[in-house]
Amino acid sequence: MSQILKKLLFTVILFSSVTSIHAQEILCAISVSSPKVEGTDRRVFETLQTSIYEFINNRQWTNYSFQPEERIECSILITIDERISVDEFSGKLNLILRRPVYKTSFNASLFNYVDNNFQFQYIEYQSLDYSDNTFSSNLTSVIAYYINIFLGLDFDSFSLYGGTPFFDAAQNIVNAAQSTPYQGWKAYENSRNRYWLVENLLNPAYQDLRKFSYEYHRKGLDVMSERVSEGRSNISQNLNLLKSVNDERPNLFILQLLMEAKRDEFINLYSDGPNTEKTTAIDILSGIDPANSTRYQEILSK
Repeated sequence: MSQILKKLLFTVILFSSVTSIHAQEILCAISVSSPKVEGTDRRVFETLQTSIYEFINNRQWTNYSFQPEERIECSILITIDERISVDEFSGKLNLILRRPVYKTSFNASLFNYVDNNFQFQYIEYQSLDYSDNTFSSNLTSVIAYYINIFLGLDFDSFSLYGGTPFFDAAQNIVNAAQSTPYQGWKAYENSRNRYWLVENLLNPAYQDLRKFSYEYHRKGLDVMSERVSEGRSNISQNLNLLKSVNDERPNLFILQLLMEAKRDEFINLYSDGPNTEKTTAIDILSGIDPANSTRYQEILSK
């Protein structure tokens, strides 16, 4: 092989490698703990943690190319409560997603949720296989579902309804899981599970929540780094989007999740605002989240 051909081949390989690195969208911290499981080989949990980390962070989830510093940061804490058999486990997932705010060191909370229905099979060192629109295992299907939810929420915060393709992908995973015996995928089980999470996100009746996410983050927080009053005013003008959904469907699952993720942010956001904005915000937020109305009153004391 000539030197020129060798150089050309090396350049192609190098370019492909760089493109592959830049294409990865997710940087997710993974932790697997098993405080309640006794008398078992702990190595299986270490290999599980490594396998999930590589499954998420080394896979290309979208058609977009991301620079390393642009990757979406999230964390998934898996707590194993029981080892049912040699290769069957059950436990829960603590899922956290944050978004950087323009020209600040602050990361806004987009999602903070505990999924208590996580049962799966895993054999030490097994490869984690996953194919879109096919249910191959509950482990990879649950993880892929939440990665698509993360992507959808992040894209929604930067462009109006930009997360729809990823919510559609999560919906496809739900559909593929309907014939499985695992919990968390079916409408009739309860009103706070994977089925209803993506249903709420895609339901046209609740699209104001997604619009609020865009207005809050892109036209509110991102603006506040340079023009505080303007950014906060933009957020105040859009609080009625939350109120309209709550009036239509009180205690909606996705609205509850939004309030849980944003409660502290709302309180800090309005603590330095003018009294008129404070009063209006307290009225709306307390009406949506009455169990925490005393927390919103903290706005007046700051």
